[in-house]
Amino acid sequence: MALHLERVRCDAAPAWVELKDLYAEGASAFDLRKAFATDPQRFQSFSQQAPHVFADLSKNLIDEATQGLLLELAEQTGLAQHRDAMFAGEKINTTEQRAVMHWLLRYPQEKRPVAQVESARDALKNVANELAEVHTTLDAMLAYAEKLRADAAITDVVNIGIGGSDLGPQMAVLALDSFVTPGKRFHFISNVDGHELAALLPRLKPESTLFLIASKTFTTAETMTNARSAKAWFEAGGGKDIARHFAALTTNVEAAKAFGIATTFGFWDWVGGRYSMWSAIGLPIAIAIGAQGFREFLAGAHAMDEHFRTAPLAENLPVRLGLLDVWYRNFHGFTSRSIAPYHSALRRLPAYLQQLEMESNGKQVDLAGRPLPYGTSPVLWGEPGTNGQHAYFQMLHQGTDVVPVEFVAVKKARHTLPGHHPALLANVLAQAQALMVGKADAGGHRNFPGNRPSTFLVLEELTPESFGALIALQEHRVFVSGAVWCINSFDQWGVELGKVLAKDIEPRLKSGDVAGLDGSTAGLLARLS
Repeated sequence: MALHLERVRCDAAPAWVELKDLYAEGASAFDLRKAFATDPQRFQSFSQQAPHVFADLSKNLIDEATQGLLLELAEQTGLAQHRDAMFAGEKINTTEQRAVMHWLLRYPQEKRPVAQVESARDALKNVANELAEVHTTLDAMLAYAEKLRADAAITDVVNIGIGGSDLGPQMAVLALDSFVTPGKRFHFISNVDGHELAALLPRLKPESTLFLIASKTFTTAETMTNARSAKAWFEAGGGKDIARHFAALTTNVEAAKAFGIATTFGFWDWVGGRYSMWSAIGLPIAIAIGAQGFREFLAGAHAMDEHFRTAPLAENLPVRLGLLDVWYRNFHGFTSRSIAPYHSALRRLPAYLQQLEMESNGKQVDLAGRPLPYGTSPVLWGEPGTNGQHAYFQMLHQGTDVVPVEFVAVKKARHTLPGHHPALLANVLAQAQALMVGKADAGGHRNFPGNRPSTFLVLEELTPESFGALIALQEHRVFVSGAVWCINSFDQWGVELGKVLAKDIEPRLKSGDVAGLDGSTAGLLARLS
């Protein structure tokens, strides 16, 4: 039997019932301040080092008993088997009958994929063939990136994509800004709203601009609308060599050729959009930080892959984070999580994680299509520190809802401005402390209830390698919670309905035809026509 079918839904697992009882019998009133007062070793017990990422989980509403039951839940729901099926190349994306192998994009060419279980060995034969293709494409992409880096005539690189073809590369180029090659500016266009592209084009020159059209099918409506407008601007400005100034990141080579594009880099149907920046979609990253930097980026992610694949569940950081997400979502009833990266270069991390988690786990049925009686993905949101402190932290400290916070800090700065980094680190430490300890005030208005949970992730430095590890950690953490919830984390049918309806509505804006529309849509269409 295929590994991905050997699953037990979490609400049918004995540990689920035990966790409910544990919560009802006192875990709901867990007090972090008392936990630290009674256990001097709590920090050591609930923190760990993973590849390039240190995690402090000690300021979370868990103890050894809770963590033990969560690990039992993971075992009873077949998490390890589901993980092994992914790493074996089995088709765990069951609604689309696709393998899930973004991990293969960062797998070293000289290593041979290893099956965790005997039943997966046949699937691995195909994986080995795919690995050769991955590195052939990677080598060609990186050679092109190096050629572009050396071309002084190209000063601006414009990536046109949306969703996973935009959020990941944009986040990475910003995060690794201190490694970006001088003499190149990078721009990311995603919104079909023409104001975005129209604001950028006057700052560019056709003869010094490279456009990267990132669309797997070369049919994505928003991307192709922007691509056609960019091409029209290029030609109107005297640009003639489309082949030199446009490249496509797509599998639809014929459509790209018809557009006038000669340089294309493809990828595979087992690469989901939100997991695609490790593939050809990462070309803007490779141009920005170079072939060696991109390989280090992949190496950091691979190190986290190996940690997730091989570490015992109790010492496996993606597992511990994913199970904590289940504990908060399904037992404490927390419906959101705030991401607070205390590093300006990570300012797009919250937006990236929104897609990664909410598109992956925002599901309401299990693998068999049955409605779920429990919640799945929380809402993710956030801003970089210290900006967030002067915006939404008021609600985190004194609001009526408890929101777990995930802080990300970097030990070493890459700038030399005196005083800034110690102040930044002092703030992130203070915010995590304040959320936990609170402050009593008889008058009420200055009362901080405290006991508000947070996770603290630390990178020694923000480098391509550590950044790759951080993102792979988040990918696998989402896998863990989705596996426990027994959902398919790798399809996204919820994205499709609005796209289909938009195709019907767009011509109506011109014709004014409202036949068959609901009253609200008809009224709004008339107002906007």
